[in-house]
Amino acid sequence: MQRRQLIARAALAACALLATAGAAHAQAPDWKKIRIGVEGAYPPFSEVGADGKLKGFEIDLALALCAELKAECTLVQQDFDGLIPALQARKVDAIIASVSITDERKKVIAFSNPYYNTPARFTAKSDAKFDFSPAGLKGKKIGVQRATIHEKFAADTFKQSEIVRYATQDQAFLDLKSGRVDLTLADLVAADMGFLKTPAGKGYAFVGPSYDDVKYFGTGSGVGLRKADEKTLGKKFNDAIAAVKANGTFKKLNDKYFEYDISGKTAK
Repeated sequence: MQRRQLIARAALAACALLATAGAAHAQAPDWKKIRIGVEGAYPPFSEVGADGKLKGFEIDLALALCAELKAECTLVQQDFDGLIPALQARKVDAIIASVSITDERKKVIAFSNPYYNTPARFTAKSDAKFDFSPAGLKGKKIGVQRATIHEKFAADTFKQSEIVRYATQDQAFLDLKSGRVDLTLADLVAADMGFLKTPAGKGYAFVGPSYDDVKYFGTGSGVGLRKADEKTLGKKFNDAIAAVKANGTFKKLNDKYFEYDISGKTAK
């Protein structure tokens, strides 16, 4: 009797282990449905059009990647500084929002391979004259988007300047035009295509050098992911990025929005 009870208990334990393993396997996502966090306030990468719909390079890229993945994707609009918290809280599964791959961010989240890489530039009135050393910009007001690599770089490099932080880059450009800041530091493409080449940018220009220090600006922008999903969803995105670059889709989107190749450090 005692032996039978031991055998029965062992069998029940084995069944419990199998059931647990089966449940875990069943709960593992197959990534046929993916929620992608986007910003929607960073033209020409992502913005909300007059019709209320999201549009832009990264919106089109996200849809192209989803087509390669054969996944049903939902785009979830979120302020930039809330994207990583949303990822960690499992409100989204991935981020496609010009999130630069930096060592600091890699402590918190994982990334796909980079899909674009452009430097940062200052924008100011076209006739403005500045000394771009830290001492030369002492007392100047520099507008930056909050929670970005540009904020970190400006705060660390120009310690004697007043760093003015904004929820969106568009707000920084508005304050530049109104005279509330002297300069704004942003991604070259976002500043060029999202401001300088628009009617609002008349009378303004890039000023000073370009900045691409890997310590601050990383190795390009990639898809942000939870660390636990790096080997599954991360691999899928890496394969999809490689596919759209190989089949010409990436170049087609690049040429639709930009006058230069943004896939590497060709734009200065």
